Amino acid sequence: MLKNYRARFVRGVSSLLTAGRFPMYDIESSLDSQIIEVMKNKPAVIFTEATDPRIIEAACYLPRFARPVFLASEEAIKEIIRVDLPDLDPVRVEFALSEGAFIKPSERDDLVDEFARAIVDLPQGMGLARDLAEAREFVSRPSLFGIMAVRQGHADIVVGGILHEPREYFRPMAKLLAKQEVLCEAGVIVLPDDHPEEIFPHNILVVGDVGANAFMNPEVLANVAVGTCAAARDLFPEEVLPTINGAIVSYSNRGSDEGPSPELVRKATELVPEVLADRIKLGQRYETIRIEGEVKISVAMSRRSAHLYRRGQGESHFVGGTNVIIVPNLDTGNLLFHLYATRYPTAKKFSVMFGIRFQAVDLPMDCTAEDAMLGVKACILRMHKFGHWSRTPKDTFFPRYRTLAINPGSTSTKIAVFEGELERFTQEIEHSAEELKPFEGKRIVEQYEMRRDVVLAALADHGISVDDLDAVSGRGGLLRPIPHGTYRINDKMVEDLLTGTGGDHASNLGALISREIAAGKDIPAFIVDPVVVDEVPEMVKVTGMKDIRRQVISHALNQISTARRFAEEQETFYEYLNLIVCHMGGGITVGAHANGRYIDVNNGLDGEGPFSPQRSGSEPTGQLIRLCFSGKYTLDELLKLNKGRGGLIDLLGTADFREVERRIDKGDALAIEVYEAMVYQICKNITALLPAFRGEGVDRVLLTGGLARSQRLVSDIEVGVQALGCGVTAYPGENEMFALAKGVLRVLDGKEQPCDYDPS
Repeated sequence: MLKNYRARFVRGVSSLLTAGRFPMYDIESSLDSQIIEVMKNKPAVIFTEATDPRIIEAACYLPRFARPVFLASEEAIKEIIRVDLPDLDPVRVEFALSEGAFIKPSERDDLVDEFARAIVDLPQGMGLARDLAEAREFVSRPSLFGIMAVRQGHADIVVGGILHEPREYFRPMAKLLAKQEVLCEAGVIVLPDDHPEEIFPHNILVVGDVGANAFMNPEVLANVAVGTCAAARDLFPEEVLPTINGAIVSYSNRGSDEGPSPELVRKATELVPEVLADRIKLGQRYETIRIEGEVKISVAMSRRSAHLYRRGQGESHFVGGTNVIIVPNLDTGNLLFHLYATRYPTAKKFSVMFGIRFQAVDLPMDCTAEDAMLGVKACILRMHKFGHWSRTPKDTFFPRYRTLAINPGSTSTKIAVFEGELERFTQEIEHSAEELKPFEGKRIVEQYEMRRDVVLAALADHGISVDDLDAVSGRGGLLRPIPHGTYRINDKMVEDLLTGTGGDHASNLGALISREIAAGKDIPAFIVDPVVVDEVPEMVKVTGMKDIRRQVISHALNQISTARRFAEEQETFYEYLNLIVCHMGGGITVGAHANGRYIDVNNGLDGEGPFSPQRSGSEPTGQLIRLCFSGKYTLDELLKLNKGRGGLIDLLGTADFREVERRIDKGDALAIEVYEAMVYQICKNITALLPAFRGEGVDRVLLTGGLARSQRLVSDIEVGVQALGCGVTAYPGENEMFALAKGVLRVLDGKEQPCDYDPS
């Protein structure tokens, strides 16, 4: 099992815990999987009560989805963890703190001044401060500092309320962050198995309003009804709750009684269709919302009561299957939510705001760390689903360094510009035969000036100059063997590339172009994990012939990047995991990664390992020697058969794996035989790496590269390596541009020290 990783159950309700019963709905796994589906970037979440142990514990389970901003010093938080949270996984803590920013409002006069001026500029009717001095005192409080940080675009979500009274956090938050006239707060409860499931489908209950509106009129209540149901639709997928069934409850049931409250509910119910129609314009998913008004609460919760109370009235099709209860006053909503929360202490519970564009989380003072964590995840999910957010407006707490990544190929140069981890653009620049003609018969490094100019022209086309960049990252080439890492491009590296110390390859251009672009601009140039990364023990290189030693050349960039990605998703570090990574492209490399070191891999450049679409793989030595001297092939022909014309090309006449699958589907016996042999060789090479870990278990097998897009291949490899007992995760594609940028970001963010190329 994964070290330092809390296992989560897969979302779903199809497996029964006991005959005729569903297990408690796994809301955390559901939120996680839904966020992963839609997430392209992480919002900055600012914790105003950062020294409360519950907040710290909750924040430690959020870095996969958010960038935490703690309004406290790192030293203060570490001390609280030491004293109050000694059982919290230290690796999880280390990872969470490494992903966070630590801000003391008293030390940020620049932000306090900005926030105070913004308060003074607000309309007088808001009455938050009379002058600049009072405004400064107001925004220096952590609760208000966090709220204003979101309002001014320095963060995306503010979290508070666990230590502050409503007048200190909730009321100013609602006033300063409101995006529409009517706000509401919905309480979400996932009840445990001992609650009668026939009342609420899957024991899911959403209640509104539980915290925002002390006064209700028909317009407010109609908006609260739609807002609460919309929040429920955002959180629970349609395969779990096909429809969101909301009931506006009353002591009257469809005209059975009179009074101000039933009259309020009746008028609100009349307004609901128009309000809901406006909501549907913002998202088709809201078409699955059904809202009925003036429903006695027992009718909303019980089919028996519904049948008795509605004789002769015609039953609603969803009565008895209500998921959302909307109440006509704040006291009732608050009472109902906390009544269930206290009656069922093992229930999962949290609240979500409607009307502030997902910019805040309001926590009750008695909430648990889990409540806080769920509330933040729910807010993040809804933010992503709504679709208006792409990144934090300002990069005050998490600088968005602008990085140019360069990946040269034999006839093209791929470039990408990243702002932080967000890709601004990617472009593959094709080099025509006419452009390349002057370089025929010359070493490829002769092209670097021509390619540099083409890259600069492409940047200009996108409105970017070198002065706009913070760093340049090039694909590493055939250098001398070095450990993994992000390397400064120095004179020795350039010398080795220009002289062709390790051989001639298009990747050699990466460092040369990068350094040329950065020259004279006072920006650093790097390479990241070149193909010659070698951390292999000497025993791995020994063969049975003294004239031959194994060389280590592989898809190091994608191998290590994939391993790091998996570690981040488990909220831990590459250095704490044992992984086997299999890159499956035109060539296949299978690498062992033990506690942050790349300790064994086949030489993919020379075709060692499994055969692949274009490479022959390891061959029986004696037969290969005889073939070499048979006269059937020249030296050049054999080299091409080994790399470029071997593997699937030689066996089936195609390197297109999709074509191979089409032949398999048609029952082609040869295609089936070759495919099964390829799967077997991949699995054999994966499992053969087990001794590299010296008795330690493997945490995961990772499949990457273009062939990992084939679900058939991934599934068959999963079966072939299942005896390892660790499971398989696929990351299709190579993602090399992001890997080049990510390596540089680790250095610029201070998470990793840059390396100096010094092979001696």
